[in-house]
Amino acid sequence: MTDPHFWWYVTRASALVAWCLMTISVLWGILLSTRVLRRFDNPSWLNDIHAYASGMSILMVLLHMVSLMLDGWLRFSITEVLVPFSAHYRAFPVALGVIAFYLLIAVGGTSLLIKRLPRPFWRTIHYSSYGALILISFHAGFTGTDVGSPWYRWLSLTLIGLASLAIVTRVLVGRSVNRAARPRRDDVIVPRTAPAATASSTAAAAAVPSSPLGGPATPVVSLDGLDLVVVARRRVAEGVVGIRLARADGHPLPVWHPGAHLTLRLPGGLERQYSLTSDPADRQSAEICVRLSPTSEGGSSWIHSTLHEGMRISAVGPSNHFELEPAPSYLFVAGGIGITPILAMIESLPARRDWYLLYIGRSRATMPFAAELLRQYPERVTVFPSDEHALPADLHAFLARGADLVYCCGPESLMDAVAAYVSPERLRIERFVAVVRQSLAGLHSTEVTCRRSKVSFTVPATSSILEEMERHNVPIIGSCRKGVCGTCEVRVLGGVPEHLDSVLDDDRKNDLGIMYPCVSRSSSTELILDV
Repeated sequence: MTDPHFWWYVTRASALVAWCLMTISVLWGILLSTRVLRRFDNPSWLNDIHAYASGMSILMVLLHMVSLMLDGWLRFSITEVLVPFSAHYRAFPVALGVIAFYLLIAVGGTSLLIKRLPRPFWRTIHYSSYGALILISFHAGFTGTDVGSPWYRWLSLTLIGLASLAIVTRVLVGRSVNRAARPRRDDVIVPRTAPAATASSTAAAAAVPSSPLGGPATPVVSLDGLDLVVVARRRVAEGVVGIRLARADGHPLPVWHPGAHLTLRLPGGLERQYSLTSDPADRQSAEICVRLSPTSEGGSSWIHSTLHEGMRISAVGPSNHFELEPAPSYLFVAGGIGITPILAMIESLPARRDWYLLYIGRSRATMPFAAELLRQYPERVTVFPSDEHALPADLHAFLARGADLVYCCGPESLMDAVAAYVSPERLRIERFVAVVRQSLAGLHSTEVTCRRSKVSFTVPATSSILEEMERHNVPIIGSCRKGVCGTCEVRVLGGVPEHLDSVLDDDRKNDLGIMYPCVSRSSSTELILDV
């Protein structure tokens, strides 16, 4: 560090490394969104690389700024480093670099807070990374002392060429994915009538791993309602219809990952959650599957008898408490309509990933996607129609294969049976119904303060926190009202919540500082919520 040119070398090196990392981050993000890299590894793992490159680029930019202040030749002040157009040396291109730095900070900061921000806002900020990369390119071109060097020109052309190629790939591949994902016209079935029934959906109701999570949960809910239109409808199994939905305004759907669900707002005040089964890369439309159930409250019967192509429907989401976590190997166990979230997971995995599926149902005719899965993955998929076997499926033998993570979705009896063989840290479960939980604190009134709404009220022992929040016009969305879907998630700023829901593991909720007020209450006499 005694070399008078030391900090000049650090300045040059950190700037070039930051530019390379920023280009890699943007390129990686574009390739992820087009799923060109699907065959190489898990989307979650690839997303970690994208985030790592972005974070390291910010660190390199910070090192670049610090070294400018320590360089004895330039002698930048902290004001010149942080305030655009204040530099004594090439003020305009330096200002471009300063503005790019603030854009990077905004992108990085909102990414860290993604679980607490509206998705449209996060996306808008995230898109500014393209602007930051352009500004950095101009900044490097007009301020770098190596601009005239052949190696610098080749590096610049390579970085700009890679970014341009990624953008072209995003446009071309994105369009082809969207076209391929749309059902053919002859696949669409639009029945105008259906057998009379009083039913609601049991189709993969939004729920959550009930065991401790090995990785971060992502209980993200877009609180902005979506105005959707039915673009296609098809029969996927006996008593099961597939509904393909797109935004009525033609804009892309929010970003979602395998395991996510939509909350549909149905007539009569009903709200029902349905897993997304289609390709997450298709941002123009998404498909849900709904089984007609004779034992519920009218949701699925309305969808089967009334919801047809061209109709509009309101929805909330997507949200996800059952996201596929990165792991070397998986075992999937699906029961009946529980195949819906697992289907998207399987389709997102690369060909070389180690996984197996046991799919159990009443009969082949009632099992959605069974034939397609067997045809596409004959060595990985075991389909077990109960009417073709005298004995139940041998779960123990299947689970004895061993895997890093086990995902299960289906009837409670199936999930309980799987849980008996698999340790909680390896098991991820999505429930259709809430687990009955008794309050240990006893029913008592609670003083609740909603800080951002500047509203305080008393929640009597006979009322839920969610009901009182709605009664006092606090902006919150409730859906299942049974502690299953996670739509009403709020942050806890003070007090001690008593978790009575079936969404996340209680320790995980405490770590995240969240609760679900539809059924959960408070162990303390006062509760402060960030809403």
